[in-house]
Amino acid sequence: MRHVDAVGLWCALGYAALAVLARQPGEPELPAFFLLVAWTGLPVFGLYLYFRRRGDPFPVGRLILWTVVFRLCGLAGGPFYEDDFYRYLWDAFRFATSGTPYGVAPEEFFVDPGVPAPFQRVLDGINYPELPTIYGPTTQLVFLVGYWVQPASVAALQAILIAVDLVTVALLLRLTSSANVLLYAWCPLVVKEIAFTAHPDGAGVCLLLAAIVLARNRRWRNAAVCLGLAAGAKTFGLVLAPLVLARARLGHWILFGATLAALYGPFVLLGGTDLTSLQVFAREWEFNSALFGLAAAIVPRFEARLALGILFAAWWGYYNSVYARSGAHEIPRGDWVYGALLAASPVINPWYLLWLLPFAAIRPSVWAWTASGAVLLSYVTGLNLQDYEMDPYAQPLWVRWLEFGLIAAGLGCDLVRRRGRGLGGRSDAARG
Repeated sequence: MRHVDAVGLWCALGYAALAVLARQPGEPELPAFFLLVAWTGLPVFGLYLYFRRRGDPFPVGRLILWTVVFRLCGLAGGPFYEDDFYRYLWDAFRFATSGTPYGVAPEEFFVDPGVPAPFQRVLDGINYPELPTIYGPTTQLVFLVGYWVQPASVAALQAILIAVDLVTVALLLRLTSSANVLLYAWCPLVVKEIAFTAHPDGAGVCLLLAAIVLARNRRWRNAAVCLGLAAGAKTFGLVLAPLVLARARLGHWILFGATLAALYGPFVLLGGTDLTSLQVFAREWEFNSALFGLAAAIVPRFEARLALGILFAAWWGYYNSVYARSGAHEIPRGDWVYGALLAASPVINPWYLLWLLPFAAIRPSVWAWTASGAVLLSYVTGLNLQDYEMDPYAQPLWVRWLEFGLIAAGLGCDLVRRRGRGLGGRSDAARG
């Protein structure tokens, strides 16, 4: 137990230092950030390997205690390297005061004297103010709850999303061992993107895991509703929904669709949804891409998007057919599905991995947990380097080579380990 608390305290000191840096004027220096990521991440992997080799259960009480401590450090620190929270706060204000956050771009309010002073400051921080919001109805409900707790407060949103993330940890404990849950609960990327930065993807992930737990218990109605809410948080939820409902009856599929319709219907009647800006995002944006970056260097961007979309759809269809033949209680390989989706995507933001990592805790792999650290290299941009000769969101070429090279190396390790187990199995059989 002492070594668990020693690692917990060591990581807590790292997150406390990160909270202090986040509170300083300006953004934390990148070398200090990556040092603290290593400080808080590497001991966790060592602790996981220690318990895995011994075969002992990880103490759940200590797991939860330090999980809460790390997230409280994030709450004390607040966002850094990100300004998306301004949009969350503005959406909540619009939702609360007009009944919908959709349909009108923030720039329309720049000279509106009716906007309260705290939200004038929020307006000043919104990126891409010429576009209406891109966030789905479920996340808008989360933003609205934050507004009811305290308007224009990112800390209120952080606290809500931290509470949701703790539910995610509790759900994972029902799906895998406590030692595996350690990988997610103490992961620096999860702590940074949810507790510090208040990215709302955690809400969709929590609902998706709740649907999986409910489906395993054959509570299909509740599972269908949770899946509809997860898909209403982000289209990522829609990708896995057919796999979770693969063994459900038609009525449960209808309930899933009805939940989505109930989420979107009122906003459609009021004149707008997130789909308008999602189309712009899908058509024009590129950041930290993997396969898309390579393909776009060879063929036009539209053709690259189309080709990779077809490849992902083919992979998804293949895995869906394989999953249909698996056991009744088999958990979908969300790590494979979301890994393939991200590999093909024109945009890979670090918080997108929040959808993948719970499944990588259920079935740990070297590549997925390497990705949880490597993807943080995407914060090496012109803006954070303070290099004014670069575009704000441009990356030095070495960043992507290092980031995806590390992930590829992790994938290679997994393939070698799998081949070794296969050869070992054949050798054992031959000796028998």
